[in-house]
Amino acid sequence: MEWIIGVCVVMGMLLMSWWILLYGKNDEKTMGKGKVPKGNSGWPLLGETLDFIASGYTSSPVTFFEKRKYLYGNVFKTCILGSNVIISTDPDVNKVVLQNHQGNFVPAYPKSIRELMGEQSILKMNGTMHKKVHTLIAGFLRSPHFKARITRDIEHTVKQCLASWTSHQPIYVQDQVKRITFPVLVKVLMSVGPGEELDFLYREFAEFIKGLICLPLKFPGTRLYKSLKSKDRMVKMVRKIVEERKKLRIDNDADDEGDAVKDVLEALLRDKGDSSSSARLSPDMISQNIIEMMIPGEETLPTAMTMALKFLSDSPIALSKLKEENMELKRLKTNCSEDYAWTDYMSLPFTQNVISETLRMANIVNGIWRKSLNDIEIKGYLIPKDWCVMASLTSVHMDEKNYENPFKFDPCRWEKIGAVAGCNSFAPFGGGNRLCPGLELSRLELSIFLHHLVTTYRWVAERDEILYFPTVKMKRKLPICVQPISA
Repeated sequence: MEWIIGVCVVMGMLLMSWWILLYGKNDEKTMGKGKVPKGNSGWPLLGETLDFIASGYTSSPVTFFEKRKYLYGNVFKTCILGSNVIISTDPDVNKVVLQNHQGNFVPAYPKSIRELMGEQSILKMNGTMHKKVHTLIAGFLRSPHFKARITRDIEHTVKQCLASWTSHQPIYVQDQVKRITFPVLVKVLMSVGPGEELDFLYREFAEFIKGLICLPLKFPGTRLYKSLKSKDRMVKMVRKIVEERKKLRIDNDADDEGDAVKDVLEALLRDKGDSSSSARLSPDMISQNIIEMMIPGEETLPTAMTMALKFLSDSPIALSKLKEENMELKRLKTNCSEDYAWTDYMSLPFTQNVISETLRMANIVNGIWRKSLNDIEIKGYLIPKDWCVMASLTSVHMDEKNYENPFKFDPCRWEKIGAVAGCNSFAPFGGGNRLCPGLELSRLELSIFLHHLVTTYRWVAERDEILYFPTVKMKRKLPICVQPISA
């Protein structure tokens, strides 16, 4: 035991010396230009990580940023999660970072995420390959055929889930909505419906995603090791599906002309590639990225649904207005005996305002990380080469300069703000060429869920708290008691 302690002490001293030399070197190089944002490096090794994490366990996740904004300005430097970081709470600086016109920034993520996603992840892709994959996926998600089909699929899944709710026991919303989002997304990705394959993916993915934010240690028994093993099992299964679909296309001599694409997998398999092998989508690359694209179905979209219900439960006026708008649509569809269409849901103005306000306040993605490839100057701030930049979405969304009374859930504010797409102060889906291709699909799924929820049930939510670290979630999974509206 004593020799282990001795080794740990020596290693700690070596790491501390390395950290001081590294941090000091960067400061000496950049401070001479006099434009590096002010800030504090914090403790050796730890930096300001503990303060950063602690703020996530409070009711105000912007505490960390607000303290430093007050001391150093809207853009400041720090050291968190083992990296030197420039944190921007300025929407104009964030826009430049996310747009990345000159190719000065590349994605940067904590080591645990890099380990789990692998080298062929779309999160790490750049240049031609990223543009190819992003364009193929976005093109499929925008197709009229897909929009008509997915609207019906989501409606069916939402109704099926809501029909299982009873007034005899609490409904844990955070768990329940995953029964909607995960099956829908897996069907969109590779047309896997209910059954053993879907159940297997659901179990393994739940284990896999636990390792996204964890210590980057991957020996047996660690969180990262378990998550990597789950990913290996999923890749094996998805790779088999990819190979079977690829063989079927070859056997059928698929022409593709005029045929509607049925899922993301087919959209990727249809890519003809070019003479450069580096620009071709291999089966392994497709398999790994299909798994990565399941994240919204297990994490981000269920969180948005849960937060919407939480905020509405605490805002009876907004809930009443939402219900009124959706009841009117339900009566209209009942009277004309027409099916719901994508445009019916997306054209509900107050519902869309509720979604925008939920995304603003929930801050499911609290910031977007990039790494600078060069010394870059933005609005007088110098971002040194090889430093990380965190475009803080949370700070921008909760800044009273951008939103009046920002901590109040107020969907009506969006009637004044107008179109959100061009607003620098609202970026829940990222921006630039990495803007989430599924943003419209996410809004559609939220719209359908809210429509059928408020036209089917009344509910009372039990007291619960929002946690913001390592990801946004409800402490007690938001238990509610429901009563059918017809009762």
